[in-house]
Amino acid sequence: MEAYLVTFVNYLIIALNIALFARVISSWIPISPNSPLFPIFSIIYQITEPILAPIRQIIRQVLPGMGMLDFSPMVAIFLLWGIQGLFFRVVG
Repeated sequence: MEAYLVTFVNYLIIALNIALFARVISSWIPISPNSPLFPIFSIIYQITEPILAPIRQIIRQVLPGMGMLDFSPMVAIFLLWGIQGLFFRVVG
């Protein structure tokens, strides 16, 4: 049972990291609603926004003058790596 939980959490964090990287890449590419890729990126936004929105709010309070730079994906990735490491120390 414990091995299944460790494997599940590992794959979940890998999937979230991939979704965050895809969101960063998609922010550089203009994608119109008529594009065949639009449904994929819409799903990626729905997956990542609940993670990024609270981080973005905290960053805006701490660093209010950052303008158009959004550090929330980078912070989210580092947090996921930290959670993964902590989880493996506790469970694994």
